Amino acid sequence: MEVAPSWLLLSLALLASLAFLSTVFIRRRCKQLKFPPGPKPWPIIGNLNLIGSLPHQSLYKLSQRYGPLMHLKFGSYPVLVASSAEMAKEFLKTHDQIFATRPQHAAGKYITYNYSDVLWAPYGPHLRQGRKIYMNEGLIT
Repeated sequence: MEVAPSWLLLSLALLASLAFLSTVFIRRRCKQLKFPPGPKPWPIIGNLNLIGSLPHQSLYKLSQRYGPLMHLKFGSYPVLVASSAEMAKEFLKTHDQIFATRPQHAAGKYITYNYSDVLWAPYGPHLRQGRKIYMNEGLIT
């Protein structure tokens, strides 16, 4: 019977210790984040299996179970669902600065002249001024 080389044992011990340390730090980081209640997601699809052919009814049933503010995962993207008027007002009025920033994609850069449109603009004075103009002039028919 041959004995495994010492470098093989050393590399296996190193991999095992790295795997252990990564799980410890990932658990510690996830415990610090406080999300609203929601169903437990599946590994790859998240909570997409809970959304049926009528999404508004599926979200209503979930809100009856988990409350007016839910945390869902659509694939790997976290989604926060507000299903009452009070929660929607809280998001749209009180915490507007947190949720108004949009991801910067190449489409916004090249189509709207370096994010200068209201749709793609990052939160700031330009977006606030654009929304004021749109609300005063754009909705008048």
